[in-house]
Amino acid sequence: MIEKPLPPMRLLHESLQRSAQSTPDALAIISGNERLSYGDLWRQSVRMANALKARDVRRGDRVAIYLDNTWQCAVALYGTLLADAVFVLINPQTKSQKLAYILQDSGAKVLLAEAHLLTAAESALSNPLLQLKPPPNLIVAGDHRSTTAENMHDVLAHASNDLPETSNIALDLASLIYTSGSTGEPKGVIHSHQSMRFALESLVEYLGIQSDDKILCMLPLAFDYGLYQLLMAVHTGATLVLERSFTYAAQIFNLLRNERVTVFPGVPTVYALLLAADDESPLRFPHVRKVTNTAAALPATYNKRLQAIFPNADLYRMYGLTECKRVCYLDPELVDQKPNSVGRAIPGTETLLLDDDHQPVATGKTGKLYVRG
Repeated sequence: MIEKPLPPMRLLHESLQRSAQSTPDALAIISGNERLSYGDLWRQSVRMANALKARDVRRGDRVAIYLDNTWQCAVALYGTLLADAVFVLINPQTKSQKLAYILQDSGAKVLLAEAHLLTAAESALSNPLLQLKPPPNLIVAGDHRSTTAENMHDVLAHASNDLPETSNIALDLASLIYTSGSTGEPKGVIHSHQSMRFALESLVEYLGIQSDDKILCMLPLAFDYGLYQLLMAVHTGATLVLERSFTYAAQIFNLLRNERVTVFPGVPTVYALLLAADDESPLRFPHVRKVTNTAAALPATYNKRLQAIFPNADLYRMYGLTECKRVCYLDPELVDQKPNSVGRAIPGTETLLLDDDHQPVATGKTGKLYVRG
């Protein structure tokens, strides 16, 4: 009998389903003292999907996720996708006024919030700016005393374990990622399942993420760069080590050693703090195999020092677009030869350097970077 091949994955959450089916006992998430296997993450995400559907979330509806880097945030994200809805990740540092704007602009049906963010969440829900009828349902992760909010633990405990039916196709929206709003009101950048799966698979390809990797994520999941650490881990069956921030550097260093982390994503401010700590007491993390940077350009002077701290790691300098995707990366073998280069286009895309007449610029000349893909 010829075995039927597995169908191609088209929707973003199908990575979780496949990882849960193939390696249900593999470690998916380390979040503080809590550890979730892929089987656990799948079951909790299915329950979340059913809980959302029970609260009138329908295909294409928006679910706002105002949570820290925790396993509950991952469950909220995948549960939203399993409910055929669109996740709107909101940075926990967002203030109530801007939160109210995002809820109104996105038309959110549900708001999932941390208990320590309850005051900001309730303030946003009572803001005159919010004109949604009815207002979003509020579900809170952690203990709270609100009379208007539900507890996420109870919501999940009472939800069905049956896999809900899905009708989404690859062209449907998967997420809205809002800009910081530093030059005006935040803008929601739309991402379909197809576009996110393409970017995810391109990143996994050139970074070479594998199932035995342990990826440290201390960047907000509401930040595109942080979000893709979760998506890459789930897609490959790797382990994601979640931390809320880089605030307590010594704690991060212990985590790197104790969990034998293999992938370290950061931004220049993180690396500046890392190098400052290295000045005080030399740091060495030989288990790390990949170090990545994006958001802003990594100073070329950091290269050799980071190579000393991570002696067995490839350094990936990357260039990206805020709230969108990385578009270029510099091959680790070229880091010393071309320390200021933004590198080549990520797999499946094309980059062009053009002048004002949209013609290729000559070597050594300045042009505008265009990305096709």
